[in-house]
Amino acid sequence: MDPYRIFADIVAGRAPSSKVFEDPDVLAFMDIRPMTPGHLLVIPKVPARSLAELDPVIGGKLFQVGQRLAAALRESEVRCDGVNFFLADGATAGQEVFHVHLHVIPRTPGDGFGLRSRATSPRRADLDYLAASIRGAVQRAEPGGADAQEGTWWLT
Repeated sequence: MDPYRIFADIVAGRAPSSKVFEDPDVLAFMDIRPMTPGHLLVIPKVPARSLAELDPVIGGKLFQVGQRLAAALRESEVRCDGVNFFLADGATAGQEVFHVHLHVIPRTPGDGFGLRSRATSPRRADLDYLAASIRGAVQRAEPGGADAQEGTWWLT
């Protein structure tokens, strides 16, 4: 098995998995290297290496299924107190299998899992500058500009 194509093999039935949910678009199964007991992965059945390649409708469905699974984890024998969603997009972000996947990680006090980083406190002017840059990139990327999408793109 190719570790970089393992999710495609799971979808095709060529590799084993402990399935939790399946529909025509999405598959959820137990992670074989769990951060905590009950750690699940939710994947699209159609491979997408990155978020940029993922159909937005299917991306939304990943999170809808993740939300249902989070509720199920709380009611199952896992009995978690909280749930983290984690999605790594790109090697620098920690993506190891290049098939988009959403981690649904049950949390209990003292489980040892967490983000290990130190937050910064940038100046408002720096935040405003980056916000404008990101807004511009989104508007350039959307067909028809920002008006083609729901929501408000704040102008400064």
